[in-house]
Amino acid sequence: METQYYTLIEKQDFYEIIENKYGELAIFIDARDGMPLNPVLEFDGRKTALLKRDDRLAVRLDDIHEETKGPLAESEFVMIVELKGKTVERVYGVPVDNVEEITFKGRQTRADEIVRAKNRDDVIKGFGAIKSWSSK
Repeated sequence: METQYYTLIEKQDFYEIIENKYGELAIFIDARDGMPLNPVLEFDGRKTALLKRDDRLAVRLDDIHEETKGPLAESEFVMIVELKGKTVERVYGVPVDNVEEITFKGRQTRADEIVRAKNRDDVIKGFGAIKSWSSK
């Protein structure tokens, strides 16, 4: 079963990746609204990572530093730290999924956002419809 992610992708212009003495990585990003649900970080092994925060929101991290590529590709999990200014809003662990290519689904609405428009079937599925009646 494939989980459909991201109706919205936000590009994180400034982020920070740190490594501790045990080789564990933490990624500091801007806080987003709501709690993440089954988050995962996709990494293409080159320059881009995509934090799939839930089935609606993903955060794109471009221009991964050259020295970070190896440790990130080798990580099974990373810690995500969401900040509001300098205050920590939430911290959570996410598995790292190494992928050949990251495909962005949706349309760009701003310089830092891509929206996957919901279609009729998405709304019906989300509504949990068990019956449907149509006019002629």
